[in-house]
Amino acid sequence: MIYRIAADCVLLLHLAFTLFAVLGGLLVLRRPSLLWLHLGAVFWGVAIELADWICPLTPLENFLRERGGEAGYAGGFIEHYIGLILYPENLTIALRYLLGLGLVAVNLLIYGYIFWIRRRRKPLA
Repeated sequence: MIYRIAADCVLLLHLAFTLFAVLGGLLVLRRPSLLWLHLGAVFWGVAIELADWICPLTPLENFLRERGGEAGYAGGFIEHYIGLILYPENLTIALRYLLGLGLVAVNLLIYGYIFWIRRRRKPLA
């Protein structure tokens, strides 16, 4: 029972990290101190997608599920949970690249907005 709960906690952490990587720039608008933490999350998310790696949280969740008597799953977090919702077919490498580039594009837009807002607030000398 404890392993199943731990696996669910890892799953929630993984989901929170993914959402933070995608939309955390919006938090930086309110809390600028999160800037470097968010940029690290974006870098990690893009590296995972473009290099076709598996996030270490996925094998940890699988391990905990197996110890709890459940079956683990093949592939990564995106393919198993997000892919099942968004993409009925298996995630191709081309689609993973597109997701990685989408992550960069979303964050470039957010940080472009942040830069624009900060620039507007500075008085001209």
